[in-house]
Amino acid sequence: MTDVQAPTDYRLLLPDGWFRIDLSPERRERSVDALVKRQFNGVDDAPHLKRQARDELLGRAIKAYDNGGLELYLSLQQAGPMTIPASLLITFVPPQHPEGVPPEALMKYLTGNGPAGRHITVEELQSGHAVRVRARTVPAADDPTGNTLPTTSVDYHLPIPHSSAYLLLSFSTPLDPIADAMAGLFDAIAASLTWKR
Repeated sequence: MTDVQAPTDYRLLLPDGWFRIDLSPERRERSVDALVKRQFNGVDDAPHLKRQARDELLGRAIKAYDNGGLELYLSLQQAGPMTIPASLLITFVPPQHPEGVPPEALMKYLTGNGPAGRHITVEELQSGHAVRVRARTVPAADDPTGNTLPTTSVDYHLPIPHSSAYLLLSFSTPLDPIADAMAGLFDAIAASLTWKR
């Protein structure tokens, strides 16, 4: 009998217009520089804004990596003249218990802990059962980031097969008027995930 191995990687389908930032220390600066160059292409009179955007993205990438982040995707999709703002952070969550935590137990834990108003379910995806958490957050009036827009987030906690670890997909968007449509897009992206061995 052969041992069944945990997957070594995953594959995810994203719409055109999403930009991938590799969060590993040896690649993240190159990824951030490529995104800033793309976004400021043809804009030569805004070096301060360009530097500020680079610093903010790099800071976000470092923080995400320090918290177990593997990849960060930012939506650059266009709807007419407007960019559709959304993001996806993929994080490796190491085992919390040697025997693992089943999705149903994680759902029960999340339901009893954390902010009220979240919608928490267990979903069946092609990659297996996953815990889905949808929330809407209204920033405080004194939010240090200056954000004033409500944010819709959809998190998918996917148990990694033959492992006690989880993969966390964290989606978010500030587009409150079309939050349901964006959540549907996030669901479709999460549903596309397959494991690679």
